[in-house]
Amino acid sequence: MPSAVATRDRHPSRISRPRGKSAPAGAESVVLPKNEKSVELTVGGRTVMLTNLQKPFWPELGITKGDLIQYYADVAPVLLPHLRDRAMVMKRYPHGAHGEFFFMKRAPSPRPEWIQTCSIEHESENIIDFPMIQDLPALLWVINLGCIDLNPWYARCDDVDRPDYLHFDLDPVSPVKGGRSVPFARVLEVALILRDALAHLDMPSYAKTTGSRGIHVYVPIVRGPTQKQVWTFAKAFAQAMAQQAPAIITAEYKIAKRPQGRVLVDYNQNAWGRTLSSLYSVRPRNDAPVSMPVTWKEIEKGITIEQFTMKNARQRIKKVGDLWKPLLPGQQPRVDLMQHVQGVK
Repeated sequence: MPSAVATRDRHPSRISRPRGKSAPAGAESVVLPKNEKSVELTVGGRTVMLTNLQKPFWPELGITKGDLIQYYADVAPVLLPHLRDRAMVMKRYPHGAHGEFFFMKRAPSPRPEWIQTCSIEHESENIIDFPMIQDLPALLWVINLGCIDLNPWYARCDDVDRPDYLHFDLDPVSPVKGGRSVPFARVLEVALILRDALAHLDMPSYAKTTGSRGIHVYVPIVRGPTQKQVWTFAKAFAQAMAQQAPAIITAEYKIAKRPQGRVLVDYNQNAWGRTLSSLYSVRPRNDAPVSMPVTWKEIEKGITIEQFTMKNARQRIKKVGDLWKPLLPGQQPRVDLMQHVQGVK
């Protein structure tokens, strides 16, 4: 277990090591049987039990739990590199996309001995063993728990206080009763404003649809600043954007004070322990939308949330590849945010 004492800005962590041989780095091809309720698969030398495969997860679309697991198996080659070595917050939908859900941080027991965990000590002295998705068997195991979307930490487990990204969640402000909804075109407009402002600071940025109502904008950064420093910079930047374009942007944290018709540039998701849905995640909404990486040219031309779904995501990935590969650890160039956080309060 972590030995140092956790504080507000320092959280000791430790990666558990699985017993036995490691699974191969490359994802094997998995094809689930169509008419079986449950199946025991051996993948990479590891056995994983998949259950209730025929349970409807989107009844109106004819999508079952087995279809969801098959989707994640198919996109694993591009998805897994973005998940490895990160604690995973589980959001479980045991009765499908329209049913009740619950969050779960601690890896459930019993579990396969090869599931790696990230043990993180919190300021309360509570230590939570988060599961990590290191390979295809672990991915299948997590989705089988009823997780529809995936919510990994921004920092890797060897240092959970220093993230790999700065990011912004662009979310249209919900209208008051009788008010008008913010059109998605305005979210795209705000995304382009952020792109240009970040570019002015020599910060290349990458966008994806949230699969819900908005756009996520990420900046890959050199590990160094603490999560608190990244959050502080994000807050200052978001507030500057709201001052630059007050007619369409707000950075107001309190929901009741957010002006109507604006797009929230949410910086607060940069806080320690927060998560956002990962790229390629299916979202528990109508039409089974997918959080999909997009190019800035696509945003300039105009896209829709409904454009990317579980039905067509695999074909798109096959065509364009992983547009977010530059965000993977070890990829260059990354932004040295330390040059910008000094003096920011």
